[in-house]
Amino acid sequence: MAYRIEFLPDAEKDFDGLDGSIRKEVSKKMDALAENPFLGKPLGKKYGLDLTGFYKLYVAKKKYRIVYRLVGEYIEVIEIVGIGKRDKQEVYKLVARRLKRLI
Repeated sequence: MAYRIEFLPDAEKDFDGLDGSIRKEVSKKMDALAENPFLGKPLGKKYGLDLTGFYKLYVAKKKYRIVYRLVGEYIEVIEIVGIGKRDKQEVYKLVARRLKRLI
């Protein structure tokens, strides 16, 4: 069963801004994610940020992360919240800022 993947608008901009080769790797990971929503590792409280309920997937030799959450009581949607570099927890800080705007 393939699950539906959706992007937050800012996450879609993240994806569109990636280098072509990285974008290709991210696309492959998302295809795999659509088949198995638990492919990523759970996040929790990390670096002073509460990302409980979110997951991370490694891309490009662990230099990039896809941060996502499962939406719906029966996993109706896999929502991509951010895609970014791991450097200095950049992607996690980015996701935390986006979540504040959503609330």
